[in-house]
Amino acid sequence: MTGSDVRVRRVYEPKGAGDGTRVLVDRLWPRGESKERAAIDKWLKDVTPSAELRSWYHADRTGTRYDEFTERYRTELTDPVHRAAVRELVELVEEGGPVTLVTAVKDVAHSHVPVLVDHLEHELHHHR
Repeated sequence: MTGSDVRVRRVYEPKGAGDGTRVLVDRLWPRGESKERAAIDKWLKDVTPSAELRSWYHADRTGTRYDEFTERYRTELTDPVHRAAVRELVELVEEGGPVTLVTAVKDVAHSHVPVLVDHLEHELHHHR
């Protein structure tokens, strides 16, 4: 895997020429975004944090739960439903990438996306 095989883009940014397969990695459809403008090729809800984990994390008004959220999400990524969704992402990258993970979150750095990217890169490295 090269560094350019997996990319991240906010859904509100225009589609890039090199995006490849665009995969929405949010549980909810982005507010105010049309399907045409979002240009999503695949929507993998099952790769996202569970509704319970997401609610728990978003209820944190102090901003101190990210590390625990990360650990809980990493654990979720090993359950059968999440593993199957991650497998789909791995297959998309292996079919020739690039794959762009698309999200609506405002603070991407403190969301599930970096955890997912790290997990995906680990899976790709160990799968090849």
